[in-house]
Amino acid sequence: MLDKLEYLLALATERHFGRAAQRIGVTQPTLSAGIRQLEERLGVTLVHRGARFKSLTPEGEQVLGWARRILDDVRNLESDLERARSRTGGRLRIAAIPTVLAWLPTLTVPFLAAHEGVSFEIVSHTAGEVLEAVRNFDADIGVTYLTNEAVVGFAHRRLFDERYCLLTGAVSGPLCQHRSVTWEEIAAVPLCLLDPSMQNRQILDETFAAAGTTIRPVLESNSMIALLTHVRSGAMATVLPAGMLEALGLGEVFRTIEIAGQTSERTVGLVAGPREPRPLLAAAFFDFAIAQAVR
Repeated sequence: MLDKLEYLLALATERHFGRAAQRIGVTQPTLSAGIRQLEERLGVTLVHRGARFKSLTPEGEQVLGWARRILDDVRNLESDLERARSRTGGRLRIAAIPTVLAWLPTLTVPFLAAHEGVSFEIVSHTAGEVLEAVRNFDADIGVTYLTNEAVVGFAHRRLFDERYCLLTGAVSGPLCQHRSVTWEEIAAVPLCLLDPSMQNRQILDETFAAAGTTIRPVLESNSMIALLTHVRSGAMATVLPAGMLEALGLGEVFRTIEIAGQTSERTVGLVAGPREPRPLLAAAFFDFAIAQAVR
């Protein structure tokens, strides 16, 4: 039955019978027959069919949720048993918001040093996508903003509070001669910022509004590289977390400037599914990260 659940998961991901079959290395007739066998066993229709795939039925969506969990449980069981046999190895999948990617090596590098044979897969997502990846078992651990409404149903722990600063060119960048700046002064210069889909940007919009001003960036992007290269040109400035900029070690062409009047900081933390038993590798990393954070 596990292979049939894999068929359903592939079909839900690709939304196309041919691509789903190719994804898992079977023929399309094999995949179609497997889905029908799963429907017969469960006694429900899982897929709305026409000339091509249309959608999952409500029952199909329900089974999909179980399929994700069952297949992830099997993957973690195999990983845990392998670690028990060899006491090494395992792959940990982390979904993280872009602004913590530069900071993550403070956790991953010492964890690798202490756990032989472990490897990481790190994917950048928006805050909402991080939670969705953990919820759908596409990530073992999430690193994202912790808000009361967002983390309901997740195991979660605080790592640090995010504080912002202005990043500008060291010689000719906007406001580069200032020792500190206000939100009002920042709003008046050419800014490049993350796009509005990113929670970091939403936090900044709220902060500027609370300061009684609005911003009209001259450039928006979902790429941190795009922001840094435009700041490097000297024509623009940006606002980013101080911890991220410290971790990047950007060098003398950039200058970071404190922002006066910061009254609210956002908490960044770990999230994981509320599962018992928690997979050994995910549990080890979760505990390790918390221990590092409280030092």
